[in-house]
Amino acid sequence: MAEPSLVAAGEEPEERAIEAALRPKNLDDFVGQHRVRKQLSLVLKASRMRGRSADHVLFSGPPGLGKTTLAMIVAAEMNAPLRISSGPAIQHAGDLAAILSSLSEGEVLFLDEIHRMSRPAEEMLYMAMEDFRVDIVVGKGAGATAIPLELPPFTLVGATTRAGLLPGPLRDRFGFTGHLEFYSVQELELVLRRSAGLLDLKVNSAGFTEIAGRSRGTPRIANRLLRRVRDWALVHGIDQIDARAASAALDMYEVDKKGLDRLDRAVLDALITKFGGGPVGLSTLAIAVGEETETVETVAEPFLVREGLLGRTPRGRIAMAPAWTHLGYAIPSGVFAQEQLDLFEPAGGDAGPAGEWAPEGQ
Repeated sequence: MAEPSLVAAGEEPEERAIEAALRPKNLDDFVGQHRVRKQLSLVLKASRMRGRSADHVLFSGPPGLGKTTLAMIVAAEMNAPLRISSGPAIQHAGDLAAILSSLSEGEVLFLDEIHRMSRPAEEMLYMAMEDFRVDIVVGKGAGATAIPLELPPFTLVGATTRAGLLPGPLRDRFGFTGHLEFYSVQELELVLRRSAGLLDLKVNSAGFTEIAGRSRGTPRIANRLLRRVRDWALVHGIDQIDARAASAALDMYEVDKKGLDRLDRAVLDALITKFGGGPVGLSTLAIAVGEETETVETVAEPFLVREGLLGRTPRGRIAMAPAWTHLGYAIPSGVFAQEQLDLFEPAGGDAGPAGEWAPEGQ
């Protein structure tokens, strides 16, 4: 199995501690997401003026954009304690009941990956969010009794990377929903400037631009790359990081100008050199690069599709024209000159109703 990529690697305890230190503590320090920040600030300010707990809040969007940070900021802005849990950790209604019954008045409960909660826990959460009450079932069968348990007012902050998987009744119970977008290079430069100040690093404007341009529009990745550039500069005895130093450091870590890492390039290279640009099934492509199917689909594909380097069709994955040029390959004549509709027809015949198309790329 190949080593994990830099942009998707698990964090060591020291890395987590550093990342926690870099998190903004209030909305004024939070960079980017202007629309969400403005709306959230209004919600929290109104709640403070009324002297009541804030409405339940749901943050959605790709990983690394600040959902957890915003949840911490909600608690800080409301001057309330914060309780942190996650959807996968709540697999039984009793698990959720234990958490809810121990909340104090005004406390903020943060549930990360809320879409992964079990269905019984979700149904219990409906009543807790709306009526601040849960029913505890005692006994089994005909002798079972439901005991109502009153809860103090609290604020639930949910975070999800898959908002479409949330049931409608749960989603509708949130008073405010904020969708986080990817950051621009200019916004990432502001994130990096703040982080460099906290880490006491000397980086010039060109250095910030170089790192931001390879960060996939994600602050978490930007901060991680900044720490790796810091390590490289320390080992090489460089006091001030410029574009040349940042480029050399990130090249060593195999993060290229577009932000592609080893896995991304391996997927595109296999697609081009072994399968003529595709289309090819996802499982076949994963075997070709020596990775699990889920790794290719969840780690590499979202960024490659967003950058227009890879296409997903019912017949399989295809390498788009920018992928050929980015990897230095000449685009063969005829590969992209064929009728585009052919790629979106079901394999083996005329196009039928949409529901009869072959499964995507499997």
